[in-house]
Amino acid sequence: MDPSCLEHALKDTERQEFEERGYVVLENLLTEAEILTLEQACDKADTEVRAERGISPHARMTIRDVMWRDPSLLDLVDLPTALPKVWELLGWNIQIYHSVIAYSPPEAPEDREVKHQAWHQDSGQLNLDLEYTPRPMVSLKVAYFLSDCMKEGMANFWVVPGSQLKDFQPTGDRTIPPDGAVPVFVPRGGAVVFDRRIWHTATSNASDVCRKALFYGYSYRWLRPRDDQTVAHLIEGSDPIRRQLLGHGPTGGFGYTSPKEEDVPLREWIREHVGEEAITPRRAVST
Repeated sequence: MDPSCLEHALKDTERQEFEERGYVVLENLLTEAEILTLEQACDKADTEVRAERGISPHARMTIRDVMWRDPSLLDLVDLPTALPKVWELLGWNIQIYHSVIAYSPPEAPEDREVKHQAWHQDSGQLNLDLEYTPRPMVSLKVAYFLSDCMKEGMANFWVVPGSQLKDFQPTGDRTIPPDGAVPVFVPRGGAVVFDRRIWHTATSNASDVCRKALFYGYSYRWLRPRDDQTVAHLIEGSDPIRRQLLGHGPTGGFGYTSPKEEDVPLREWIREHVGEEAITPRRAVST
């Protein structure tokens, strides 16, 4: 990994926004060339899977486990403009546990009104099993937008800012926005980094263009992947840090909860290029 990626380290203002609101919008993470390459790969996947599943051209399409589908999708795992921000928020003991292509085509002409999907927190059963309040973050997502979503009606991502610290449960119809809900506006080539605990949802597309996005979830290495990830064949050709992010554990199962140096090369890289203070746990740990 090139040390020049440190030019994209998390800014104090970005950290503050993330910690207070549960998300931060980042612009220009992707170049125009990267956007076009990703769009071509995602369009191909959308066309193939939509045909396989027999899904309408107006229906929302979600494809999981996408990193193997194209080199450009694999390159997002350790994108230099994003990864430093991820490890500063989550730490060095991380992996990719979830990857998604999410396409929201325009609704049929007779049905173009903004509708909310089910409001939720990520990670499903984890939210019921964890007893601590507020629950720990455990994972976050980087949502890259290949379409311009700077106005309402573009199948915007919606959130309740600050809800990641409250553990509240919306009551009644989960398609009705809770109090304080807002749309998140993201430019083409930008991204939203968000805490898995924040209450959020997707919305329908009332525009004339397809909203195209990619969601990459990072978690601690001891959390089981959300997807059945097709990555074993990618390990050998990857550098050590990418192998870590793809979930490789060279010392076996014990290395996920008590990692050795070879399990987490990202830790040594950060120590060498940023300093010892950057790898210090933010809380006391028992062994």
